[in-house]
Amino acid sequence: MRTLKISLLVFILSITISAQWYWQNPRPTGNNLYNVNFISTTIGWAVGVNGTIIKTLDGGFSWTLQSSGTFKYLLGVSFSDENYGTVVGQDGIVLRSTNGGTNWFSQISGTTNDLYDVAFTDINNGTIVGDNGKILRTNNGGLNWNNQFSGTGNNLVGVSFTDLYNGTAVGNNSTIIRTTDAGSTWILQSSGTSQGLSDVYFIDANTGTAVGESVILRTTNGGTNWFSQSSGISASLKSVSFTDFNNGITVGRQGKVYRTTNGGNNWTEQSSGTVNDLNAVYFNDENIGTAIGLNGTILKTTNGGLTWESRSSVTTNLLYDICFTDLLKGTAVGEYGTILRTTDAGNNWVTQSSGTTYHLYSVTFTNTDNGIVVGQYGKILHTTDGGNNWTMQTSGTTEWLKGVSFSNTNFGMAVGTNGTMIKTVDGGSTWNFMNSGTTNDLEDISLTDMENGTAVGKTGIIIRTTDGGAVWFQQPSGTSSNLACVSFVDAIIGTAVGHGGIILRTTSGGASWLTQQSYTNSTLYGVSFTNKNYGCATGRNGIIIHTTNGGNDWVTKASGTYHDLYAVNFIDEFNGATVGDHGTILHTTNGGTLFIDQQYPSQPNSFFLLQNFPNPFNPITKIKYEIPGQARNDNALVTLKVYDILGREIATLVNEEKPAGEYEVEFNAASHSGNVRNLPSGIYFYQLRAGQYSETKKMVLIR
Repeated sequence: MRTLKISLLVFILSITISAQWYWQNPRPTGNNLYNVNFISTTIGWAVGVNGTIIKTLDGGFSWTLQSSGTFKYLLGVSFSDENYGTVVGQDGIVLRSTNGGTNWFSQISGTTNDLYDVAFTDINNGTIVGDNGKILRTNNGGLNWNNQFSGTGNNLVGVSFTDLYNGTAVGNNSTIIRTTDAGSTWILQSSGTSQGLSDVYFIDANTGTAVGESVILRTTNGGTNWFSQSSGISASLKSVSFTDFNNGITVGRQGKVYRTTNGGNNWTEQSSGTVNDLNAVYFNDENIGTAIGLNGTILKTTNGGLTWESRSSVTTNLLYDICFTDLLKGTAVGEYGTILRTTDAGNNWVTQSSGTTYHLYSVTFTNTDNGIVVGQYGKILHTTDGGNNWTMQTSGTTEWLKGVSFSNTNFGMAVGTNGTMIKTVDGGSTWNFMNSGTTNDLEDISLTDMENGTAVGKTGIIIRTTDGGAVWFQQPSGTSSNLACVSFVDAIIGTAVGHGGIILRTTSGGASWLTQQSYTNSTLYGVSFTNKNYGCATGRNGIIIHTTNGGNDWVTKASGTYHDLYAVNFIDEFNGATVGDHGTILHTTNGGTLFIDQQYPSQPNSFFLLQNFPNPFNPITKIKYEIPGQARNDNALVTLKVYDILGREIATLVNEEKPAGEYEVEFNAASHSGNVRNLPSGIYFYQLRAGQYSETKKMVLIR
């Protein structure tokens, strides 16, 4: 078997990605944010997971997404002016912009170490720190990054430079190192603590503050001496920012914020209004500041932190279900009685008063005005005016109601724990118990008319009625996996999903259920079909899969989040929404299709191998490559092969002469030729070879 020796090859490429799913709450993103940087009182950037880059032009009151061209974790950002900036992160990624982030292109870092922070003192001179004491330095805006000897093997997670020469980096195991010659030499300093340090900020060459695990350190002599200011501080601190010698803010886990007005001699705790970890903070002056953190948290203060205002979320409560009645009007429900309503396709969501703090698990509307919500302890809410007013209905049970479905304004059923099933024929004015024939928890129900309905639940239970619920009979599901959701498009065609990525399909009203290949082990919580062919399912860790042929093939779509997604609802083949953890609301208007506008390098007469997309993928991805113009008179012998992480060849995608031009090839990890037979999740490599040219790239398969 042939093997491949894998080497790191990095290219410069600007990519614009228009997300197939975009954030509606939190906005502009619900992804974890890790660093923030301002170059003026109005202009700033923040970065985070899944390649997130956001920008503000009004001091942090509003933010817009920028396209990074990557899905890697981005951990550090530094702009030297409104145009020139650098972002660093996972696996040695370095991105550079020369136009304020409108376009980002990759730079060669020469490392696969995670890079945690970056500091530029002008458009040319910058320093990056990362894993295992890694320090990189550039004096030409990142065209070249050179290794510097740090003198430590500890991870370096924070760096601060006050001018071209003077800088300090901090990291694990109380590490502090200092340079006064632009990094030609780094000297280990005594921190006087055994705690890990996470950030450092200097206001001039001598005066600086470092923070970490329940520790605040201060120096006034360039780090020759560090003394503790940690009295009364028990929080794990992640970031620190000073505007002058006296005024500073530090933030950390569980939303902790501390403020000093006397150079750190005293620190006073402030209320941030969140329990999310705050990972970074930046103050423009002693009053105006921004803090960012987990789940897209963005906080803004204009009074020195006395009060903090969320700039990102309508709610951070978990959302369990969503229902749209048309392209514009939709309702989402969730924990602690949360009800959200939109009348403009989700561009704006407003909170409605539910009158309860119980969790609400399911919502359905029969038209734009009439809706029912069910939840904990038999709670049922009803509206006839689009949710402006919600009234309680008597369910007659204290069981948790997990699913509800109406076939018209009057006729509906709800299901819940311990096999609970109740029915109404008068729009919910009265509810009556029905015998479901099971004590298994029932998670969801789908009614297609007043006669036919199907409910699913724990241990693979599927029950069916064909007489409006008078009699329910079990159907063989062929699985013991918990089923979480069911969607029927008519009386005979339906799909159920559940734990372990199980998908079941019937075209016979449930007389038989067939297992479909989902290509994922992630639990699927929600499924929605608009007709017999078009469907979407969502679940754990942000998984979204889509089918256009009734589930014969399911394809993974990039959601842009790792948050669990508990429900999905499509109005037609193109317009849909999904909800989940931390108030997540994602929306699509193109059926989940990913648009990629790739701007090729300035030298088109060269071989060129693009990053596969989608990436990560499951199970299908596409690879594009370019044969240069100078090969137009002579066809080039081209090979494109796939290898596993051990370097074993597993598939040949191309092996033939090719004229100059742009090409695209599809790789199916489930059924490609060669050794590909349902490949497991993992890292794979693909290599393009033509003459003396060879380039290799990494791709990730997630099942």
